[in-house]
Amino acid sequence: MEEFKYERKVAYYETDMLGVVHHSNYIRWFEEARVKHLDEIGLPYKMLEDKGIAIPVLGVNCEYKRSVTFADVVEIKVTYKEFTGVRMSVEYVVTNKATGDLVATGETKHCFTDKNVRPITLKKVNPEIYERFMQIIG
Repeated sequence: MEEFKYERKVAYYETDMLGVVHHSNYIRWFEEARVKHLDEIGLPYKMLEDKGIAIPVLGVNCEYKRSVTFADVVEIKVTYKEFTGVRMSVEYVVTNKATGDLVATGETKHCFTDKNVRPITLKKVNPEIYERFMQIIG
C-alpha cells in the first residue's frame, strides 16, 4: 500500500510545562497527516462528507519513543495497512526530521459510515470513490 510523508513544525502551544510536546498532540498529528493525504490523492474529506461518506475513528494507539520540543520539525509517515471498503487501518511513524530519531508510532482504525453514522459498504454506496481508494491504497 502507498506510503505518504507529512511534515510539520512543532508549535509552542503544543508543549507542556517540561517544554516537550504533550502526548495528546500526536493523535491530532495523525489526523492532520491522514486528512492531508486524502487531499493529495484527490479524495478530500470535505468532498467525501458532501457525498454523505464519513470515516470515523474506531480506535487509536500511540507509543511514544522520544520527546520533541518547540520548533522541531517532525515527519509523519502514513501507511495504509488495511482497506476493505468497510474498514480501514492506518499506521503512523513519527520521526524528528533533524536527527532521524524515532519519536512515536501509532495506528488508527476506521470504518465508513453515512451521515447518520450507520456503517456502509463503500463499494455499494459509491463505486467510483471505492475504486479510487483501491487504486491508491488498496
